[in-house]
Amino acid sequence: MNDQEALRSSPVHHPLLETALESVVRGAKALRERFQTKVRIESKGIANFVTQADLESELAIVNTIRDRHPDHAIISEESHSDRADSKELWIIDPLDGTSNFMHSIPHFAISVAYYQEGRPELGIVYNPIRDDLYLAVRGQGAWHNGAQQRVDEADRIDASMILCGFYYDRGRMMQATLDTIGDFFRNNIHGIRRFGAAALDLCNVGCGQYGLFFEYKLHPWDYAAGQLFLNEAGGRATDCNGQSLPLHQSSSICATNGHLHRRALEIIERHWTRLCAGYPSKSCFCKHIQ
Repeated sequence: MNDQEALRSSPVHHPLLETALESVVRGAKALRERFQTKVRIESKGIANFVTQADLESELAIVNTIRDRHPDHAIISEESHSDRADSKELWIIDPLDGTSNFMHSIPHFAISVAYYQEGRPELGIVYNPIRDDLYLAVRGQGAWHNGAQQRVDEADRIDASMILCGFYYDRGRMMQATLDTIGDFFRNNIHGIRRFGAAALDLCNVGCGQYGLFFEYKLHPWDYAAGQLFLNEAGGRATDCNGQSLPLHQSSSICATNGHLHRRALEIIERHWTRLCAGYPSKSCFCKHIQ
């Protein structure tokens, strides 16, 4: 993707679109240069890694935004944690799908979102290897490589393929996820897929390929751009209790085409409630699982 070409052909308009696209192009360059090469890997826990590619991509994205808008706040996965209630806020994941990247699997993305006074205004999710661009601006629809997208119209769980994610925890949360998958299969879903990049999962639901996506812990940078894409495509994203997704802390997520949301929550929430048993609140549990 070339940012100027993307701007000229863009079906949406926003005053900060040029900044967002340029930041993604620069971050993508860093990832392409590192993909399928040996990179330094630092562990952040079991199966949770940060690579040199993460850091270089983040630096390129953040510097682009800072150069143009030095007064804007930034939240990013690796190193920036400004206030989530800032009036002008960027939320960045420089490499969503790090494990895929490490294993030379070309399914990962950059996620860049811009929020104004707590409301999502602009979101970009970009896979630099497949040159897949998912773009959304509030009120202007969801677009994949220039084509407008809509969610699937299925209104029954047994008419859908679904997506899930596994957090890095290998204990109770993993078991709860497996139990939930079992319940979905007992409701005769067409099948389940787990691809390892939540931002792309949300966009895939928005594109109508899947009826829903769930995961029991994600961070705001995982879903900040993808949830706008999904909303603009006609879908819905909440936590596993049906509440709005927060920007100031981690959260569970249930993302659907909208038609399946109530039924999906009925299946997901009981496992989520058991998972959180013994903690004063659901947010306390998410903080406990690092």
